[in-house]
Amino acid sequence: MIRAVMSLPAAALLAVLSGLAAADPGSTGPADGQAQAQSVLRAQVLLERSHFSPGQIDGEPGSSFAGALAGFQRSRDLADDGRLGPDTWSALELDAVPTLVEYTLTQADVAGPFTQLPESIPDRAALPALGYESVEEALAERFHASEDLLRALNPDAAMDQAGTVLKVPNVLDLPALPTPVRILVSESDGVLRLIDADDVVLAQFPASMGSEHDPLPIGDWTVTTIAENPVFDYDPALLRDADPDSAPAQLPAGPNNPVGAVWIGISKPHYGIHGTPEPVRVGKTESNGCIRLTNWSVRRLAQVVKVGMPVAMTE
Repeated sequence: MIRAVMSLPAAALLAVLSGLAAADPGSTGPADGQAQAQSVLRAQVLLERSHFSPGQIDGEPGSSFAGALAGFQRSRDLADDGRLGPDTWSALELDAVPTLVEYTLTQADVAGPFTQLPESIPDRAALPALGYESVEEALAERFHASEDLLRALNPDAAMDQAGTVLKVPNVLDLPALPTPVRILVSESDGVLRLIDADDVVLAQFPASMGSEHDPLPIGDWTVTTIAENPVFDYDPALLRDADPDSAPAQLPAGPNNPVGAVWIGISKPHYGIHGTPEPVRVGKTESNGCIRLTNWSVRRLAQVVKVGMPVAMTE
């Protein structure tokens, strides 16, 4: 069951977000940091609902948040300074929803199975699935949030018990994505965008893409496959950071599979757009050449892309 949480008491909010927001350079004390954390958390939720994802919702004004904010501003013909000024707030607040809602855990939420995953590739390949390791991990992904944020919002909650009521980011009823005509991947901006027939940006997601050893394949490609809950064919010959003495293996499906919840293959062999078991690293680390999104973003992407859709990758 979901119920709106219109606001948090000031003292509770400070406790909830202490340590989660970077200090404001102009801050004069704890109250300023508290207000900034509250503002960033609300903006992250509203950006996610507006299809300009800040990545993992955590109450921190990091690079993915700044990129999402600038992208949203450009889409609304505002100055793209990445700051939360009055005009930007007015545009964001058109979706006048609460920042947080209350969610009651069900038996299905806490039932699992939750399993600590082994480190070695052969041991992982022997498992029936690469599922969540804890109920906290599953809930964090469900609510597009960091585990730290969920724990801070619910410091005394028993997250392993059905009937527990949690405060969570308001992302379960996101508006449907508009249907794009093409995908644009920008290496310089570190984002994937969905574009309509009039070259309007419909949505934007932070992404990890390429590295010095495995660069992003700049050029024009097309979507060739869309696979939900994919297995992963581990081939050390294709992976720069793999043990060259290890044997190929097929890793089972699951959110902690190396390509996460969805694989969207493109016409460049061995390359695609996919999820990840480490959402906190999206947009902050390199990849083996593919485009890596959070699992919740790539699930949304898979709802609107089609085989044959153009994919442009730019510097």
